[in-house]
Parts: sequence; structure tokens; C-alpha cells
Amino acid sequence: MTSTLKRIIDCFSDCGGCNKRNGNARQDMLNMNLDTNWAPMPPQGVRLHIQDRYVVMDNGIVQVTLSKPGGIVTGIRYNGIDNLLEVRNKETNRGYWDLHWSEIGGKGIFDVIQGTSFSVTVENEEQVELSFTRTWDPSLEGKYIPLNIDKRFIMLRGSSGFYSYAIYEHFKEWPGFELGETRFTFKLRKDKFQYMAIADNRQRYMPFPDDRSTGRCQPLAYPEAVLLVNPMDQRLTGEVDDKYQYSCDNKDLRVHGWICFDPPVGFWQITPSDEFRSGGPLKQNLTSHVGPTTLAMFLSAHYAGKYMVPRFEAGEPWKKVFGPVFIYLNSAASGDDQLLLWEDAKIKMMIEVQSWPYSFPASDDFPKSEQRGNVNGRILVQDRYVNNDLIIANGAYVGLAPPGNAGSWQMESKNYQFWTKANENGFFSIRNIRPGDYNLYAWVPGFIGDYRHEVVITISSGCNIEMGDVIYEPPRDGPTLWEIGIPDRSAAEFYIPDPDPKYINRLFVDHPDRFRQYGLWERYTELYPDGDLVYTIGVSEYWKDWFFAQVVRKIGENAYQGTTWQIKFKLDNVDQSGIYKLRLALASATLAELQVRVNDPNTKRPLFTTGLIGRDNAIARHGIHGIYMLYNVDIPGTRLLKGDNTIFLKQPRCNGPFQGFMYDYIRLEGPPTSC
Repeated sequence: MTSTLKRIIDCFSDCGGCNKRNGNARQDMLNMNLDTNWAPMPPQGVRLHIQDRYVVMDNGIVQVTLSKPGGIVTGIRYNGIDNLLEVRNKETNRGYWDLHWSEIGGKGIFDVIQGTSFSVTVENEEQVELSFTRTWDPSLEGKYIPLNIDKRFIMLRGSSGFYSYAIYEHFKEWPGFELGETRFTFKLRKDKFQYMAIADNRQRYMPFPDDRSTGRCQPLAYPEAVLLVNPMDQRLTGEVDDKYQYSCDNKDLRVHGWICFDPPVGFWQITPSDEFRSGGPLKQNLTSHVGPTTLAMFLSAHYAGKYMVPRFEAGEPWKKVFGPVFIYLNSAASGDDQLLLWEDAKIKMMIEVQSWPYSFPASDDFPKSEQRGNVNGRILVQDRYVNNDLIIANGAYVGLAPPGNAGSWQMESKNYQFWTKANENGFFSIRNIRPGDYNLYAWVPGFIGDYRHEVVITISSGCNIEMGDVIYEPPRDGPTLWEIGIPDRSAAEFYIPDPDPKYINRLFVDHPDRFRQYGLWERYTELYPDGDLVYTIGVSEYWKDWFFAQVVRKIGENAYQGTTWQIKFKLDNVDQSGIYKLRLALASATLAELQVRVNDPNTKRPLFTTGLIGRDNAIARHGIHGIYMLYNVDIPGTRLLKGDNTIFLKQPRCNGPFQGFMYDYIRLEGPPTSC
């Protein structure tokens, strides 16, 4: 083991962002015989074998077979296993790029992208890069998405894996379309890969795909969720399988995959950058799930709804590079702890992140480091009702995204975004930004709202822009009279009930992500059988008395009613001529409406209503947050009373079980003061 690798492992052991599986894990790894890129360079360079219907990349460690000219990964040979991919599947259902699209106003079409032309872009002993292209012309209108698509695959000398990226291009002469989803998918051998790992605390033996077939499972409220009643592994009987339970925020989604125990082999999908993924750091995506399936999700409407689906008009040119992502393979000697393959995959992920942007992709559409720019600065918060001095925005998320309104980055899905996290002193550095025009955006945990720098920032090749101090003034009119929750864009701090024992995933029992259990929306009716939630300021505690989601009440087999929650509070004095401000920060909304009434629940017209909002479906998909929304409600002092007051929060929409919203944070402010 080289001293460089030892330093990497030591550095990783000190990383505060990851939990240690056990105290000796890193030291154990030092003694393992892991197949990694840090081993001495093998004598064999990269070899390319071009056949009639296939092309094979081989560097002596990994051998990858692709269909020609389709560019479908049909086989991966590694560590004595002839093919890591599911050999029972058709070749087009093993390793492939796909998308889901529609003509504007038309029905959705699923498309496994097959190239019609093949070429070798780079071929030498150090590197092979292959191109599989599909070119659009008007004769294909209605059959294929109007894009030129160039799928690239790269293999490097000594690398225990391979890379892939794709270039999508729409010309202005072509018709418009909507792109609902695009991704890179692998279906692994079910007889080999049965253990899945997404994070240190999200790992488990998974059900077989056969367990989701008729006779072995019971369908639940939506097709993705089933109850295992007769699984092949009887220990899983009574568990729920639902791929959405394994979703992850982009900011935390760097590596995930599967482990085969005989022989000990890991298959990992590593995404070293978020720049090409839609929706920013908080966008949630699928990872790995029963199949065994592993996904590199680039664009989807999950946890956002139709607002995230980009619409390209006729006459609108567009080009985007998705990736590269890295498919990493590792192995261990017989007798070693196979779960340390996960530890090694995390270390490899760190190396890939540090290597971004890669220097080796051949396409001119992927700018190298020297062609990109950097932005540096410090972010501070000004809120005189918290502190007369400027407040350091410790842990703020700061990013560059296409110009738009404050918070528009959440729904941005056409172009690139670049995000970082400010340090404990508020300093941030956003590096390796593609040339283009951007706004600087930010949000600060502990404060509501979104920041946007008014001036458009133009990034040019090699630039280094110093922003100096950036001051965020969060929404604030007056002093805090009371508050509920933590302004962090999530409902995770509120009361998460125990699941119905009939519908559990044992992974999430006594787990920080207990909100990922199936069916929690139905627990509200059980916990509040005779009336809706009532929260009393100064008496109730949000972590045990505020249900995590305001959902509908079930009143029959397929019947529901809206709910009205109450917040009771006392005021010692009321400024009858003043305006009080109610801040309602929502972490999620699904086909819901939030009506606000004050001291009279029966007024025909509410003081405020959002109207119908939200399509993120986070309640059903165990997401704990979707799209963040902030509403600011003026309450005239004449509506309030000295002494006891009640705010009524009504959600009247009730056509199905998943309508409702999750609150992030609620605050009542008094009228402005002269402090």
C-alpha cells in the first residue's frame, strides 16, 4: 500500500461528512487486497477489439463489451466473472442510456437510446474513447426525440472501471419537445448482487426481483410499493419494497451500488459533480433499487412535478453534456470483510471528485479546468431582530445557476449549476464553472427565504471573480413572537410516527431517516381519530406535537376529508393599528391548498390562500421535502385579541390520500419596532 493511499484513507477517516462503520474499518482496509486504481500500473495498455456487431474495451482489469453501432453495454467482465450484468435480460436491457420524452402536448414515450453510427474518437495504450451517435432528421418526427445524441465511453490504462457521458443537442430548425427524464441504467446479475449500499447507514440485503411478482407480493397504494408476502428469502416476509425509499438529495449522492459476496466484487456508480444534474443540491433522485438496478439520474420530475420537466420550443437551440460518470469495480481477497468494498468505493469517489473536471474526455463540449472560471466571496446575514451586527452565514449553500428569480434554481432543468457550502466563517469558493451567464444564489440554514445577487455574473475561460462580502437580508418585518420548527427546508425535525407494523422496511427502524417508512400518511387519522392537530405555543413541542405532514383524513375505504390545524397562542398586548406577519415556509406540497384564518374558523373567505399548489408527491415518496415555498401573510392587528388567539391552517383538497403539504417553519412576527 502506497503512502499516498494511506494519507487518503487517513484524510477520509477525519471527514466529518461520513459516519464510520466501525472504528477499525480504515485500518482493516490497509491490509486488504483490494483491486483499485492505486495499485502499480499494469503492463497492459488499453486494447480495442472491433467486431461485426460488438466492440470491446479491455485494459487487463476490466473488459467492457458494447453493441455496435447501438452503444448498449451488453457485458462487463471483471475478477473472473464473465458478465456482471444480468445475462437473462435482453442485451438492450443491461447497461443503457434512456430517456422519457413527449411531443409538446403529446403522450410520453420511453426510449432506450441506440446509436446508428459508431466511431473511435481516441485509441492508444493510455486511453480509448468510443462514440455512438444517433442523428435526427425530419423523417423521424414523432418517432424519436428531436435531438442529436452522442454517447461516449472511455477506458483508461490501469483504471478499474470505465466512464460514460453523453451530448444532447437540439437545433433551432427542429420541432419542440418535453424531456421528462434521462439517465444511465445498469441491470446487474440477480444471482450475484444482493447487497445494496447507498450510504454508511443505508445498506442492506435486498429482495430478489422475483419477489415483486404475482404470488410473492401484495400491491400497495401505488405500483412502486409492494408488501413481500412470500419472498425467496423468508427473512424479508412482511417488509415493504419501494424504490423511492432509497432516494437521495443530489448533494449527498456521490456513490452507490452493489456488492457480490462470492466472489467479493463491488459495482459502484460514482457521480463526481452535480453540474449537469437538474434542480440544484436539494433535488432528490433515485439511486439503486431491486433489480438489482443502479441508476445515474440526470434529469427527472421526481419530488418536483411537471414544473421540473424542461420544455423546448421549436426554434430553441440547446446543447448539454451529461456526465461523465464513473462505473467503478473493486474486489477483495477471499476471507476479507466484503463490506469494506464500500469503504474503498467512498475513497475512490473522493479521488474522482478531486479530479473534476476530468482532463481526458475528447469532446470539445466538455471544457477542461483551464477553460473554466472561479467565483469566491463571503456570505453574511443581516437581520437586526437577531443581531445588530452582521451574522456569519456558516454552512450556507451558495451557487451559480442560470439567471432567474430568487429560488428559481430549484426548478431549473435545462442548463448547468455549480454549488458549494460556505465554511464556518462564511467564505465560499465555487470552482470550475463553465463559461456563461449566471446569477449567484444562496440559502442559509436557520434563516428563511432565498438570496439572489442582482448583477448577472459572466464566467469566461480562466477568470477568477472576487465577490467580496455578499449580504443576505432574509424576509423580516418585526420581532419574533413565536416560531415552530427549524428553517432548514425539511420537515424532518417534526414528529415522525412509528410505521404500521404491517408495513415496515427494517432498514429504517431506529434510523435517522425514519420518515422513509411506507404508509406514514395513514397514521395521521389513527393518531387524531376525533379531531385535528392543535398546537399550543409555550406548551407544545414541535418534535413531538407537530405531525410531519398536514395530510387528509381517511373517512372510508376510498373517502377523505380535508384537515384544519390550529395554532393557539397568547398576546399580552396588541397593536390594533399595526400589521403582524405570518411566515409560512413549506417544505413540500402536493395538489394542496393552504388557507389561513384568524380567530374564526368559519369565515367564508380566508384571510389568505395559496390556491392549488404543488406536484412534488413527497408525502407518498418518503421524501421529507420537495420544492421549497415561502408565503408571507399580513395579519391586521384588528384581527388579533389581547389574550388568547388561534390561527387556523386549513387544507381542504381531498380527492386522494397524498394531498397535503409539509411545513418547514412557521413564524409570527409583531409589527416593526425601532430597535
